[in-house]
Amino acid sequence: MTWLRCGKIMTESVVCTGAVSAVKEVWEERIKKHHEDVKREKEFQHKLVRIWEDRVSLTKLKEKVTREDGRVILRIEKEEWKTLPSSLLKLNQLQEWQLHRTGLLKIPEFIGRFQHLIVLDLSRNTISEIPRGIGLLTRLQKLILSYNKIKTVPKELSNCTSLEKLELAVNRDISDLPPELSKLLKLTHLDLSMNQFTTIPLAVLDMPALEWLDMGSNSLQELPDSLDRMQSLHTLWLQRNEITCLPETIRNMKNLGTLVLSNNKLQDIPSCMEEMTNLRFVNFRDNPLRLEVMLPPSDNTDGEEEQELFGLQFMHAYIQESRRTEDQVNCLTQMPSSIHSDG
Repeated sequence: MTWLRCGKIMTESVVCTGAVSAVKEVWEERIKKHHEDVKREKEFQHKLVRIWEDRVSLTKLKEKVTREDGRVILRIEKEEWKTLPSSLLKLNQLQEWQLHRTGLLKIPEFIGRFQHLIVLDLSRNTISEIPRGIGLLTRLQKLILSYNKIKTVPKELSNCTSLEKLELAVNRDISDLPPELSKLLKLTHLDLSMNQFTTIPLAVLDMPALEWLDMGSNSLQELPDSLDRMQSLHTLWLQRNEITCLPETIRNMKNLGTLVLSNNKLQDIPSCMEEMTNLRFVNFRDNPLRLEVMLPPSDNTDGEEEQELFGLQFMHAYIQESRRTEDQVNCLTQMPSSIHSDG
């Protein structure tokens, strides 16, 4: 009897434990389902909010769209747009973006889907990188990204085969360009001023159509001997660098008409520059040149200012003075041998 009673108690205990476990599982399942329902509800609410925000953003963006000279332009000035919504894709017929001082942090990844873009001007923002998708913009003619925080340039930019103007000035940290950019066969205008270049990139030297180059306010110390590969170049800005001398090959740049070399460390002006007959504007101001050259007074009242600004007359006067000084040195060097032979 005692054994039967104990067995009955054990059976009731097992049944009770099983019932508790079953109830626990049911409650845990219900709690899990409740959490999932709450999560789905939150996601749904967030989705609704995003949809609403995108619609509001799209409405605002549509108000910024204008038509000028037959082009459809998105123009935003001094209005905060740190990111651009995906709803912007509904305006994919845009031919020009002009977004300045908006605080834009990044160029959207979907930029490549704006196949009609001719001008992309996002200067004076806080953009830190150029997406690889930029290379899909085969109709793009002007890319203006000056006054941002860009550090590197993707090689995919070389696929923008229609590009004629590229401005990356005042990004401060760009120090090189991918060699693939030499494939930009239509690029005529390039602004790389106020960055960290220590030499002119090979890609730039090999750009066949380049006519205008600004590499002022970098850290250039010398110019490559292959500088004359830029045969189409007519304007070269190299002010505020650390250039100490000019290569003799500069004489071969037959189309160069403007050369700015102010605020460098030049100690001399090579005499071969006399051969640069197309040169119309030069500036050697604020360089530690070894010779002091005084220009004759000008006949007109603005002559002195013009001479200082252009420096062309100064350059020729300097080269002549340099030759004269060199002849005097040679004469003095040869004098002892002459005296000895006379004796």
